[in-house]
Amino acid sequence: MKWLLLAGQVIIALGLLNVWLLRTGKPSPWRGGGAASMREEFAVYGLPAWSSTVVGFLKITLALLLIAGIWFPVLTRPAAIGVLVLMLGAIAMHVKVGDPPQKSLPAAVLLALSLVVALL
Repeated sequence: MKWLLLAGQVIIALGLLNVWLLRTGKPSPWRGGGAASMREEFAVYGLPAWSSTVVGFLKITLALLLIAGIWFPVLTRPAAIGVLVLMLGAIAMHVKVGDPPQKSLPAAVLLALSLVVALL
């Protein structure tokens, strides 16, 4: 069970860090409304420009807390719950703009993994 928890933490953290540090300005088939970058995606959702900075900061911070949770387990559950809430928001934004369900797949996977990590 411990290895499942650790694997979940690492997968969630690396996924978030990949999107927000390496791929934020690049096109992706998962972006809402056909946006080519993270900023464009937030604009498609009708969100203010500053919100992508806030969400990015939160997701990077939560990813780092999940990694730190490997050594400091007290951080793991709150970080996983934070990711879970943000993934609910991500799915809601895809629904808001009428994206096909498959565009929500990465957020749904991270939501499910976050739920598992939060409950273990």
